Amino acid sequence: MKLKIFYIIFFLFTNAIIFSQNVVQDINLSKKLDETSGLEIIGNQLITINDSGNNPILFYLDKNGNIAKERKIECCKNNDWESLAVDDEFIYIADFGNNYDTRKNLSIIKIPIAENINESEIINFSYPEQKKFRRIYRRSEYDAEALISFEDKLLIFTKNKRKKITEIYSLPKNEGNYQAKKIGSLNTDSIVTGGDYDKATNTLALTSTIKFDEYYVLIISDFSLNNKNQKIDMYEIPVGKTQVEAIKIIDPTTFWITSEDEKSSSAARLMKFKL
Repeated sequence: MKLKIFYIIFFLFTNAIIFSQNVVQDINLSKKLDETSGLEIIGNQLITINDSGNNPILFYLDKNGNIAKERKIECCKNNDWESLAVDDEFIYIADFGNNYDTRKNLSIIKIPIAENINESEIINFSYPEQKKFRRIYRRSEYDAEALISFEDKLLIFTKNKRKKITEIYSLPKNEGNYQAKKIGSLNTDSIVTGGDYDKATNTLALTSTIKFDEYYVLIISDFSLNNKNQKIDMYEIPVGKTQVEAIKIIDPTTFWITSEDEKSSSAARLMKFKL
């Protein structure tokens, strides 16, 4: 009864509608990927990364979750890699994890998809609204774990723990030093932990959590930066306590997600689910 009442209250205060979905594939990943925190698809392979403190490596996986190859990124260390995005030519690695609002070295690493081209560019940025960099615990506003490629720019979706919203920031795709431009926000009533955009269907998918003991997928079916009141459909991920930090759209009703290794699980996981 308490759970039912919670959902009724939640619905009244957000434009999201909560549904459920079915996990149709659940794969344990290699122990090398215990902190998987980003997900993309290139060709027939998934690619993922680990987050803070791990080696600067892209892991290429087959659809059974096996590591097919590892690609070391020579230009940079892994301060706190949190997300991946791709366009037709490049991979963008989001080194912008900022759990306590203390980092001043936020960046996005741009590398060619083609592995025989040993080049890289660094997109350094800051949030112009952030004036203080003192350590904040559980109420940080300038953390982020979601990056997408959208048209000719990159979009960051913040993990605003204090307001339980996500603010959208824009950056160019070119090397340089920038102040990220805030261009909107979404009233997610939860904390965003991952994201993906499919330009073919104009679908935005975000993963999120409320209290870190359950996770959700938020779907905007007709994403637009000009629409201030976009409809969000909210789907609970029925996988128990875990730490979901990445999502990849297969089609508008089918998705890959990854979760880190937690005490409640035996390994990090790669899951496919359908709405």
